[in-house]
Amino acid sequence: MLNRKLGISLIATSVVAITSGCATTSQPTSQALTVSDYQRAERQLRSHTNKLVYGTVEASKWLGDNRLLYRTSVKGGHEFVIADAAKGTKAAAFDHAAIASALSNDEKSYTATTLPFKSFKFSDEGKSIAFRLGKTSMECQLAPVSCDKADKKHYVAGQVVSPDGKKAAFIKDNNLWLLDVASGKKTQLTKDGVEDFGYGTNNAGWIRSKTPVMMWSPDSKKIATFQHDGRKVKSMHLVTTNVGHPTLDSWKYPLPGDEHTFMLERVIIDVDSKKVVRLKDAPDYQRSTVTDHVYSRGKMLDVQWNKASDSLAYVSVSRDHNHATLKVADAKTGKVATILDEKASTFFESGKGKANWFFLPKSNEVIWFSQRSDWGHLYLYDLGTGTLKNAVTEGNWNVLQVRAIDEKNRELYFTGAGREKGDPYFQYFYKAKFDGSELTLLTPEQGDHSVKLSEDRSYFVDSYSTPSVPATSVIRNIDGKVAVALEKSDISALQATAWRAPEAFVVKDRDGNFDIHGLMYKPSNFDPTKKYPVINYLYPGPQTGSIGSRSFVASRGDKQAMAELGFILIEIDALGTPMRSKKFHEFYFGDMGDSGVPDQVSAIKQLGAKYNWLDLDRVGIWGHSGGGFASTNAILRYPDFYKVAVSGAGNHDNRNYADAWGEKWQGMFKKNEDGTTNYDNQSNPLFVDGLKGKLLLAHGTLDDNVPPFNTLIVVDALIKANKDFDLLMLPNRRHGMAREPYMMRKRWDYFVEHLMGVKPPKEFKFGEQK
Repeated sequence: MLNRKLGISLIATSVVAITSGCATTSQPTSQALTVSDYQRAERQLRSHTNKLVYGTVEASKWLGDNRLLYRTSVKGGHEFVIADAAKGTKAAAFDHAAIASALSNDEKSYTATTLPFKSFKFSDEGKSIAFRLGKTSMECQLAPVSCDKADKKHYVAGQVVSPDGKKAAFIKDNNLWLLDVASGKKTQLTKDGVEDFGYGTNNAGWIRSKTPVMMWSPDSKKIATFQHDGRKVKSMHLVTTNVGHPTLDSWKYPLPGDEHTFMLERVIIDVDSKKVVRLKDAPDYQRSTVTDHVYSRGKMLDVQWNKASDSLAYVSVSRDHNHATLKVADAKTGKVATILDEKASTFFESGKGKANWFFLPKSNEVIWFSQRSDWGHLYLYDLGTGTLKNAVTEGNWNVLQVRAIDEKNRELYFTGAGREKGDPYFQYFYKAKFDGSELTLLTPEQGDHSVKLSEDRSYFVDSYSTPSVPATSVIRNIDGKVAVALEKSDISALQATAWRAPEAFVVKDRDGNFDIHGLMYKPSNFDPTKKYPVINYLYPGPQTGSIGSRSFVASRGDKQAMAELGFILIEIDALGTPMRSKKFHEFYFGDMGDSGVPDQVSAIKQLGAKYNWLDLDRVGIWGHSGGGFASTNAILRYPDFYKVAVSGAGNHDNRNYADAWGEKWQGMFKKNEDGTTNYDNQSNPLFVDGLKGKLLLAHGTLDDNVPPFNTLIVVDALIKANKDFDLLMLPNRRHGMAREPYMMRKRWDYFVEHLMGVKPPKEFKFGEQK
């Protein structure tokens, strides 16, 4: 149900639609949108706009000697560049034309800007490059240039490679195994793993993976992981749609209020001896200080080794997410010491997308993140006593992510937001001393900064932009001085088309207490003398907002495309979303049915009072996942404001969605004596009597993130209430079906017909224009 969980599924199978007729919100006229109108809108999608942006910095990677390898877009394709930070130079990574010639054959021809790979690795001390060409591993010698199939390397699915690159761990039959990368030899490390009680199991209910949840020690001799206990957890079930017997998919998936949820019995495995050391601690709930899983972006969360690889720090989080405890374990004995803990009144987090606590045994200290002041800041603690030494940062702004710690010079490097003038969501890069002194801004240009530090932390890449201004990318030294100018994105070709950048605006929240920031999308042929129907896109969070990154992208989904059809599209980050104060973020804790919708309504009304070309009698709303829940919520609770809603893959009652989600944002499930519950205020099926306008519900039948029953319980309630609505079930689709061309076309059609009041072109097909 979460944006960070979207997976794209473009399975070309038949689509079953169940519809029931009802009066349109705006009576159709003789007017109609044409295929050309839809094609003009289609040209606002990223498949068309991205290739008109030149001078990007993509897939950047530090090579270890303060040289940066990156891919940049040029007219006709892409090129690979190496920048030398110390020398202040940049040059082509290799002879592109020669490589293209060596790879070309009678079946396929390549040019210097259309090489058939997006990334590569230098091998043989930089004398060759290795990459994948389809399913084939290739290697090209650079002088003289020649290309051939590479030697086959040993590989198993879902492996985690050790720091020294010699070993890889993987799961087989509920146990952890070891692969010797050079020889291919496989060795079993654990032997008592069984079904639903395996080692390193990567299952949070809403997401599953074969890659084990684990962390190698720095010396590559130990593995920190857990035995994942789901033996008493109840299961979720889905079946395929096909001719003949369907295939059943069953897996463990706990729900809010369940007696049993996933538990972790933490262990440390000595690789050489195969000894499993169980930590002398009670089992942990499968929770983290970052998200509703203990694994994210390829890493185990809330676990840190010391450099000597003989002790392990970790944070235990309570089932309700509000209590976090830092502990340190002895890797040999499993003995555990509690260092410090913190309890929040709502939910505890240690930063934005990354855990910001750090175990520093060399100086006998701990860096700890807290929002105790209503803002996210860093604090220095004594590791031995668990007592506070001093605040590292303070003020009405947020530390977002600590990117590096220099223990020798006692400095931290981190991203933050809200300290500089302008948009409070713009991210900047800073450094500060452990004692809280010498806070320094390293990226002074106003905008949203994306940074990547070199391995020795002498330099960092800085790409900065805004939603309407393309990126400038440079390499800076660690003091912030520009060492190499990399690229300045050129959007002149994009601007020569009908493309239009979104416009930023600021309004007040429902009560007039907070500034609310948003983006507005207008059609390229905007005419201020006309009245435009309004589409409100929303994602309620609470873990993110509707807008997402403030960095420049040529297309933000299909938002500008929908505006090009003749709408004004509006999105805001409402109360209840992150990157502002804690009070702002926790605004609707315990009342997820709020979803920030009152702020959406208030924002559109404020804009309507300012701009008479906004038609507030024709306002629609759409969203997917959490936005699917919130858009249905909006049309049910504000039926006189929202006339049309399109809701995809919504978690319409969080009692039907993953336990870690509801229990973090709504609280632990409680049933009252009168039969009501503390989850009733967020249950869309309980509000179906409010429906007046047009509602399209859509879901994929194999959605294993938000199972389709989440939508069907709303359908059942609507039928019982004798309400008209439209339903689209997409067979064998998973959670990412909102991006599928068919679903996108149905969404456009629905707003064109029922909000704009005109006829859409019949069965428009994307991708047919040149």
